[in-house]
Amino acid sequence: MRNFSIAILHRLGNPLLSTLQGLGEFVAFCKETVRWFFTSVFRVRITIREMERVGVQSIWIIGLVGAFSGMVFALQTGFAFKLFNAESLVGATVGIAVTRELAPVFTGLMVVSRACSAMAAEIGTMQVTEQVDALKALGVPPISYLVIPRVVATTIMMPFLCGIFIAVSLAGSFMVAVHLLQIPESAYMKHFDYIVDATDIYQGLIKAFVFGILISLISCFKGYRAKNGAEGVGKATTQAVVASSVAILVSNYFIASWLLEIFPNK
Repeated sequence: MRNFSIAILHRLGNPLLSTLQGLGEFVAFCKETVRWFFTSVFRVRITIREMERVGVQSIWIIGLVGAFSGMVFALQTGFAFKLFNAESLVGATVGIAVTRELAPVFTGLMVVSRACSAMAAEIGTMQVTEQVDALKALGVPPISYLVIPRVVATTIMMPFLCGIFIAVSLAGSFMVAVHLLQIPESAYMKHFDYIVDATDIYQGLIKAFVFGILISLISCFKGYRAKNGAEGVGKATTQAVVASSVAILVSNYFIASWLLEIFPNK
């Protein structure tokens, strides 16, 4: 019985200790990144290249996901509100949901899938092939050269991508509501203008900004800690995508609670 209890504690304790150790290493990594951000040379050319990779190359997928997200949300809310003769509220409902929640969260998830996974794989490959050690031997700080440009680029581009998502999603919802569900355009726009204002957009953009910091740091950290060859790179990339996605969904609640205190409901 004693051996069985020890085995249970051992099985439960190892994952917990591993998680705590990983969190500690991530905090130290973030601290090191902040230190190098303020003390090292800012690499403009690399940052612009990463902005193009993270932002410009993600526009098409953000537009596609945004359009169909707005369309399907308008379709479902339209049929639901029709039961209560409240179809005119579709515009306001979609507007609030998209600007505050759907746009920043979906944008973050798409950027994680398309760009941040590539960050983790690229840095991880450099780590296991000893290119990171070569940078150190040449006197180039790896965090300054590899991490900071990617974090800055993702943080800058996320609000722009979120804004594109909002615009395309609202346009798609308008087309479905007015032309498919036959909701009067005047009623749609009247409630939309009354309920949705700039503060709702600000909340989405602030969330996107914070998500950009989180997902880029997590992805770079996972890649930077990769080991054991190609298998380790694949594992690091998978962990980066999963951890970044979970970070978006979990932090979204706490950021939303904080923003509701700053921007109280109308």
